[in-house]
Amino acid sequence: MKPIQLFLLLVFFAIMLSCNNQQKWLPKSISKDAPSMFNEDIKAFYFKTLDSAAHFIKKIDTTNSLRANQNFFLLSRKWYKRLEPLLIAYDYENYKSMNAPNLLKVEIDDYTDIKKLKPKSYQVLEEYLFGDDSINNKELQRVYKYLQVRIPYIRNNHGIYRQQDRHHLKMIRDAIVNIATKGITGFDSPILANSLQEALYNYESIKEILSIYENAFNDNNIYKSWVNEINDCILTLKAGAFNTFDRYSFIKQHTNIQLELVNKTSLDWGISLSKSRPLNPTSTNIFSESFFNKKMFAPPHSPDITPERINLGRTLFNDKSLSGPGTVSCATCHIKEKAFTDGNKLAIGLNGKPLQRNSPTLPYAVYQKSFFYDGRGDGLEGQIVGVTNNKNEFHIDLNTLAEKVKNKPVYKTAFDSLYNGIVNDRNVRNAIATYIRSLTPFNSKFDRNMQGKENSLTEEEILGFNLFMGKAACATCHFPPSFYGTVPPKFDETEFENLGMIKTANFNKPELDEDPGMFYPYKVEEKRGFFKTATVRNVELTAPYMHNGAFGTLEEVIKFYNLGGGQGSGLDVPFQTLPASPLELEDSEINALIAFMHTLTDKVEEY
Repeated sequence: MKPIQLFLLLVFFAIMLSCNNQQKWLPKSISKDAPSMFNEDIKAFYFKTLDSAAHFIKKIDTTNSLRANQNFFLLSRKWYKRLEPLLIAYDYENYKSMNAPNLLKVEIDDYTDIKKLKPKSYQVLEEYLFGDDSINNKELQRVYKYLQVRIPYIRNNHGIYRQQDRHHLKMIRDAIVNIATKGITGFDSPILANSLQEALYNYESIKEILSIYENAFNDNNIYKSWVNEINDCILTLKAGAFNTFDRYSFIKQHTNIQLELVNKTSLDWGISLSKSRPLNPTSTNIFSESFFNKKMFAPPHSPDITPERINLGRTLFNDKSLSGPGTVSCATCHIKEKAFTDGNKLAIGLNGKPLQRNSPTLPYAVYQKSFFYDGRGDGLEGQIVGVTNNKNEFHIDLNTLAEKVKNKPVYKTAFDSLYNGIVNDRNVRNAIATYIRSLTPFNSKFDRNMQGKENSLTEEEILGFNLFMGKAACATCHFPPSFYGTVPPKFDETEFENLGMIKTANFNKPELDEDPGMFYPYKVEEKRGFFKTATVRNVELTAPYMHNGAFGTLEEVIKFYNLGGGQGSGLDVPFQTLPASPLELEDSEINALIAFMHTLTDKVEEY
């Protein structure tokens, strides 16, 4: 080979090597449709948090001192909380298992397949290691041995392979929502109330995940805004104390800003988050009607929620002629001016006698996954079936109901245009359910303040919200923003609780309410006395309260909770889910709670 040829060959290889090195160091970019180029980095962080949580949980042993086990728990829990945003996104079932409350879980498939499962989670460990009762080493071992095996199992069976960048951004968004609606409430730190510190760990993970994406931002100012916002957020959490933390300001000044940054990031990356989920991915305010993706709370392939269908549903809702005797309508027991309750202790049946339970409110009911107090209905349309067929309520079969509608000329034009002229029970029920789904104005005084439309909340009302979300532990069951028992951040299940409910407001001589709740139809004793968590929205208008209408005032309701429910009142309630320890709320705090709940009253003209 001639010298000149050798020289040119060396130059060629040098150029190729330079290009390869240059390509290696080029910033990674966002892909709209292909798997993320950051998956390996995300996976490495996921493994780091899992391995660290596993490392410290493995050190817990019944041969250690209590103090040593408490320390190992806190260190493992710290890494679990850093893991949590990814676990929620990519292994939700294991998240629910590892984060489960210390309550017996009953799974029922049919009469022959009933499972009663003791929880084995971090919450259980916290109660065993930091609770007042002496430690049962056998039970303690049962839980930590499970976690010692489970965490490595999660690592070996991880699902981070082909996620797209939009999935990782949604993971960040869901973590932000989870912190605001559940993470800062004490929901999963029942003994230590360590929620603010643990929310801080969540944010540290969000910050680290965003740092992986730093070079992917076209506008680096958006990344800098993220860093500044999260740093400020962490400082706020670090400076707070659980009982006095200003959650109202935190959500307004941090959560909403972070949701706006999610939108800016989505635009900067040129990607869109999926709209086929319960939450609207572009909403920047938890307390706005746009926060939920309402269509995802209706049965699949349901017709769109339009003003025309709402108006038809409203007319049907108020039509007494559709009942068997022609004397009652849906509005008979669900009066608009009373937030769709009836003001009675128990609903009144066709024979004029009280029914078994109180008439529930309807606004925001769309954001539930179970209906009736005992959960026997699985959707609004299904709930309507139960009311229609009940001989003490509508006392009419579905086919006859449809025939009544078909024979009324006033409905013909609407059904012709909205349901292709098909008048059957399915379409009648859909129209009524569509009207009920529309009852979500998010226009209360509290909502308007959260939305920045006015600045009218008093110090007492803000204190009440902060108590509701913190010391009073209301939000550990009544989750914002609907304040029902539908659990964030997926909003895919509705909780039921056993409060040890009493018959009347006689706190000096309390008697346990005899309503079996979810005991039937499977006759599972561990479900006796369980009822769906109702909303506190519009609670100013919905007295009397509880499934049995036992309490006439909010003062009585709070007194019951303040005492610790039935157990706290001295009754034998073996499966009570409400903590039996007193809340120790002062009179001024009770007044503040009531003041806050009154701010959740909607403008009824919107109905």
